[in-house]
Amino acid sequence: MAHAKVSLVSLACLFLLLGSGNRAAPLEKVRPLVVAHRGLLLHAPENTLANFRACLELRLGFELDVYRSKDKQLVCIHDQTVDRTTNGKGPVRQFTLAELKKLDAGGWFSPAFQGETIPTIDEVFQLLARYPQAEVLIAVDIKQDDLKVERELIQLANRHSVLDRLLFIGNTITDAGVRGRLYQTSKSAHIAHVAHNPQELVGSINDPQADWVYVRYLPGRKDVERIHASGKRVFIAGKTVSGEELANWQTAAEIGIDAILTDHALNLQSLLRK
Repeated sequence: MAHAKVSLVSLACLFLLLGSGNRAAPLEKVRPLVVAHRGLLLHAPENTLANFRACLELRLGFELDVYRSKDKQLVCIHDQTVDRTTNGKGPVRQFTLAELKKLDAGGWFSPAFQGETIPTIDEVFQLLARYPQAEVLIAVDIKQDDLKVERELIQLANRHSVLDRLLFIGNTITDAGVRGRLYQTSKSAHIAHVAHNPQELVGSINDPQADWVYVRYLPGRKDVERIHASGKRVFIAGKTVSGEELANWQTAAEIGIDAILTDHALNLQSLLRK
């Protein structure tokens, strides 16, 4: 019972960290949010509802990828083609949504997942909305390159009341145009700007449209303190944390990094419980 109470307190702190649509919410010292790369990709077919449902049941965040079908629907798939993760062949943009839905997106991983389909972003946000108790961060990797995707994503998120739980990455982190369209659509959208090294932190911290800094290196404590002092949060991804990097994970937690994207989300979650 005591352990359950501690867990509830931790979840409450995580909710305060993310804020409820408030980009300037007070920052509090909590353990990092775990974000599973393409979901639990080592345990279930990536970018599927079965995978994301498992993440949410385990109170894990996840990263998802966004492309558009031939008939302009936003769908969740990592590659530009369906070849690797379905039983089909060809570019995603050459399939209508109805055609994409006929493809098997789970059998390639294991017969147990045969029949899983490519989800729409709307379906993913619907699923997330069914888990209001899961205080998680969902990293939305915008791969689709057009002038409408940002507005459509925010509209879908608002429809399901999940915008405050999303962090926009992908094209967002390097393209000022994408960040601008997101920010103009919603001032409360969580937007990331990349820093590959300490020298690039200045630009990320000073970007008025981004409230998260996406670091692709393991920063020092002072770097994290600078970011937090600016009112922003820190999301780390890349080779320093994507594998089973126990020492780096521990360091990231100790210096106050707010969210970690990894392929080994279950192991990271276990480490952070200790």
